[in-house]
Amino acid sequence: MLQTDHFIRFEKVGTVTGTDRGLLAEVESEQLRVDLVSDDVVRVKMSRGGVFDESPTFAVCVDPMAGPVEFALARDEERVTLTTSAMVVSLWLAPFRLDVHRTDGSAVVETAADEQGRYWAYATLNDTFTVRRRCRQEDAVFGLGEKSGRHNRKGRDFTMWNTDVLSPDAAGEFTAGKAEGDPRGDRTSVEFDPFYVTIPFFYHQTYPAGSMAASFMDNGYRGEYEFSAHDEYRVTFRGGQWTEYIFAGPDMPQILTRYTALTGRTQLPPLWSLGYHQCRWFDYTEDAVEALGRRHRDDEIPCDALWLDIDYMDGYRVFTWDTEKFPDAPGMLERLSDQGFKVITIIDPGVKWDPGYAVFDEGVERDVFCRTAGGDTYIGQVWPGNTAFPDFVTEEAREWWGGLNAKHVQSGIAGIWNDMNEPATGSIAPDGMRFGRGEFAHERYRNQYALLMAMGTTQGLQDAMPELRTFILSRAGFAGIQRYAANWMGDNLSRWDHLWLSIAMGSGFGVSGQAFVGADVGGFAGSSDPELFTRWMQYGVLTPFCRNHSMIGNVDQYAWAFGPVVEDIVRDAIRLRYRLMPYIYSAFVRASLTGEPVQRPMVFDHQYDGTVRDIDDQYLFGTDLLVAPVTEAGTTSRQVHLPDGDWYDWHSAELHRGRSFVVASTPMDRIPVYARGGAVIPMWETAPASTDGFHPDAIELHVFVPHSDGAHTSRLVEDDGLTTASVDGAAWRTTFTLTRSGSQVTVAAQVEGDGYPQFRREVFHLVVHGAQPTAVDLGDVSVAPGPQAGGATFVLPVAAEDFTATFHV
Repeated sequence: MLQTDHFIRFEKVGTVTGTDRGLLAEVESEQLRVDLVSDDVVRVKMSRGGVFDESPTFAVCVDPMAGPVEFALARDEERVTLTTSAMVVSLWLAPFRLDVHRTDGSAVVETAADEQGRYWAYATLNDTFTVRRRCRQEDAVFGLGEKSGRHNRKGRDFTMWNTDVLSPDAAGEFTAGKAEGDPRGDRTSVEFDPFYVTIPFFYHQTYPAGSMAASFMDNGYRGEYEFSAHDEYRVTFRGGQWTEYIFAGPDMPQILTRYTALTGRTQLPPLWSLGYHQCRWFDYTEDAVEALGRRHRDDEIPCDALWLDIDYMDGYRVFTWDTEKFPDAPGMLERLSDQGFKVITIIDPGVKWDPGYAVFDEGVERDVFCRTAGGDTYIGQVWPGNTAFPDFVTEEAREWWGGLNAKHVQSGIAGIWNDMNEPATGSIAPDGMRFGRGEFAHERYRNQYALLMAMGTTQGLQDAMPELRTFILSRAGFAGIQRYAANWMGDNLSRWDHLWLSIAMGSGFGVSGQAFVGADVGGFAGSSDPELFTRWMQYGVLTPFCRNHSMIGNVDQYAWAFGPVVEDIVRDAIRLRYRLMPYIYSAFVRASLTGEPVQRPMVFDHQYDGTVRDIDDQYLFGTDLLVAPVTEAGTTSRQVHLPDGDWYDWHSAELHRGRSFVVASTPMDRIPVYARGGAVIPMWETAPASTDGFHPDAIELHVFVPHSDGAHTSRLVEDDGLTTASVDGAAWRTTFTLTRSGSQVTVAAQVEGDGYPQFRREVFHLVVHGAQPTAVDLGDVSVAPGPQAGGATFVLPVAAEDFTATFHV
């Protein structure tokens, strides 16, 4: 725990005045401002030197005070209150403390007191500040984005500081001084902290009620979150101001929608980015890359993208090609495009210090590199040796960088891979790197560097190709990174515990606003083996971002690398992802509209079921598929918890009632997957070689008949998969409502949208699971079952139109 013996606590409240959004109070020598964002969200700000920082970070992308809010301000001798329809904010006067409760009296946040009964609403020492809040040992904590260990953060402490995890230079301070055997002293362990991405947003779930509140600290400085104490938690930041958004909840999805309304939502990705991606750090040549593409096509392994790591460049100079290895890069890109492959290249922020190299010379001329306190250009050490770093805090640097990326993409590259953007500076300490042309210390913007890099890249691509959706993958990030880029989980290891870690880490990302996330399938560092690779691939195809990536010097980790038996299993797994593409894409559309995750921890949809709180080795993929990966070698069965509802075994079609544990068989050709009873899951009939130009004339609707009466909603979104036109209505959005009433099951479809030119679908194939109806009534027409396998299948000749289909069970 942080030692606070010398911190100066704020205890005295002076004048309190009402404002049009809340109140303004004198607290000790500073000012406290409490602004109501909405009826269930409040922002708290404390000045420094009597001045408020109105733009502490780049995370919030809207005016938080744009919407109306009704409230009442009241005073008595002890406190001043702000009351909305959902919460009561209490400013206690003697001594100072700040509490928030829901209108039913349940706690959102309550100031903690120490052993002497003295409250710690706010304390500061030399620009560091801390707040302490009450909680119970039995409570749970979720969120904070990319963090190691269990998804429930309670009982542990975390540092918010973007770190190149496997670099001994960057991670050394966090491993030093740890006791022998402490896993946090090993940067490869599944308990090491911190990681690449900082998202200072977390949920506090109270026991036993299950209700949730949340906090987002809009502060980019280094922070500490301490959840190890039994009866309180502490939040500390080593600079900046206390600017906190408090969310009253009480439901997790509601909170996430509110949070992403402030920080933005995952942008709608191009469809190809949801396919299978093949990547490796390897010294490829042009011929080798094209051979890699041909092997995927010859072996009928679906694949949408081939990635190139650092060795495609000329001496690691960004935005260049090694023309000896790639004598005809544009031709190669065109030939691969003709086969349905997108190509993505890595771009690091480090620009080689090399007078005569055009990117470096232009950066110096434009004065867009980071400076030192003395005014020199800051020099770090990355792949090309001495490197300068763009000062992305300035608009000029972001615009320049965006233009460079746009030219790169216009040459035939499909997307941008941002790596080493914590920023990593190798053996040279990063502290001397300053921002805003030297005005701001490194600590203020380090955690935001990757966010700003992605912001500039996105703007450049949009300016150059406004009709196309962008795709950027980033290693590092901050709150709001989801507006611009996907994240992968950095340099993981080919180990079983890292496979497990990626499940909980993916869930942490998802409930923190980043829906587009995945781990390097098979593991990046170290050599995988047939069993680990197979199990990771079976799981990885059911995550939001699916990329097979490994390090130079490892054994081969291609889909065919471990022989024909493994290749067949892996091919089937990838094909399942492609057949599920309509379902996956529709989940991403929902994420872009609501902020909901695609990879969802059990607690997100079932927070009031106390059984699921600490389950983090299974998850929901979209709303209706439950995935239980195999996380240990030699596993032939595993226990799975099925939450409320009915659940069909995807492989055997066996129906299980929810709120139960089942033992699922795990032969090498599959992992446990379950479909929710009542769901309508859209699928392609077959898996194409890639999504490129694929617009099917039929889509399967897999209907899972619920055991009990009720209604369930599912969705299908069809559009061109590439352009931004769908945002303006160039799509078909179908909502399916499945209702069971006794023996009658009705599937009602409601269609919205203006359509799109590539639309070809003419029919739905209704595949019924859990029943064998003899006919389906489509309006006044009775449709008989077809000969297709996989349950009772009915061909419904409907395209983009409403329909109602009814059958009896």
